[in-house]
Amino acid sequence: MTDNPAEAQTQYATRAGDVEQDRDNVLAIWRGNLGDDTRGPAKYAWFYQQPEAGTPLMQLLSANGQSVGVCAAGRRRMLRNGQPLQAGVLVDLAVLPEHRSLGPALILQQGLAANALRELGLLYGFPNSKAAVVLKRAGYRPLGELVRRVRVLRHRHYLARHLPRFLAVTAVTVTGGWLLDTLAWIRDAIRDPDAASVRVQWRDQADPEMQTLWEGSVKPDGVVAVRDLAHLRWRFDRSPIPGVRYALLYDPRSNALIAWFATQTKGTALFLHDYWSKHGPAIGTRYLAALVRAARATGHASVYVELATTPTYLAPWQTLGFVARNARAIYGCWNDTAFNPQSDTLHLTAADEDE
Repeated sequence: MTDNPAEAQTQYATRAGDVEQDRDNVLAIWRGNLGDDTRGPAKYAWFYQQPEAGTPLMQLLSANGQSVGVCAAGRRRMLRNGQPLQAGVLVDLAVLPEHRSLGPALILQQGLAANALRELGLLYGFPNSKAAVVLKRAGYRPLGELVRRVRVLRHRHYLARHLPRFLAVTAVTVTGGWLLDTLAWIRDAIRDPDAASVRVQWRDQADPEMQTLWEGSVKPDGVVAVRDLAHLRWRFDRSPIPGVRYALLYDPRSNALIAWFATQTKGTALFLHDYWSKHGPAIGTRYLAALVRAARATGHASVYVELATTPTYLAPWQTLGFVARNARAIYGCWNDTAFNPQSDTLHLTAADEDE
């Protein structure tokens, strides 16, 4: 199979897909090529057939009349400097193994971009290293990085993973873990003494109060997804993601909802899919400390989040001890030439992906 795009174009054809008519074709391409096969039908029903922001844009690739590849862009309602922006997140690129080379994937992404940017202001994605090569050739450029940041709460687990085995199985992890936990607890209590007064309530479904919070919240400059009640109910309550719970934080003086986190327990860690506050992405150390306290109280060994944001909005996370572990590149393509890396800064979380 050639990796020359010019040669590949003479062998392949691409067309816009239809969510309903092409369902079986898409699921067949996904099978064995896109994660857990048992999740495919549920993911398709939720993301493609019951979307919140409009039917996703789909591109299919065929060779000799047979469907051999697919990719899509899920619609996202966003704001750009406070103004509505229709965007699309790149998802579900899958090509059958015998056609898995640069040419076919490039044809797919070029076809999708050509169709999608007639309707959308921005296409963005979180490609792995191989897919990043395709996106670069298709005209996408780096927009930033989605960085995983971790706060360790119970150091025994951390020490057991990182110490040599002969030490990890001894009292070192018990004693050392307890000492580090205590020091971290004392440091948090001194830094944010008012965090203990913040009321934290756990909910299994998005609450109408979250709509009120969104409407009254500060909308930052740059690019940010709309986080209203309709989006949250679709993104988390109706999605195939298991066990998502919301931590709602209330101001102790006004008793008003001040912030929320969409969370999921993964092993011993609490994963923060998303968050928002009265001040937008500016969560503030007091309320972030209250979330850390709540995670510690529920027995979690760590808390982590994936963020692409500005240094100003990142500062509270760093102050609370969230340490960068790894990062994924974000690539994007605008339908105009007005992109300004100074004003078009990003605030993205893991929720801005497809799952």
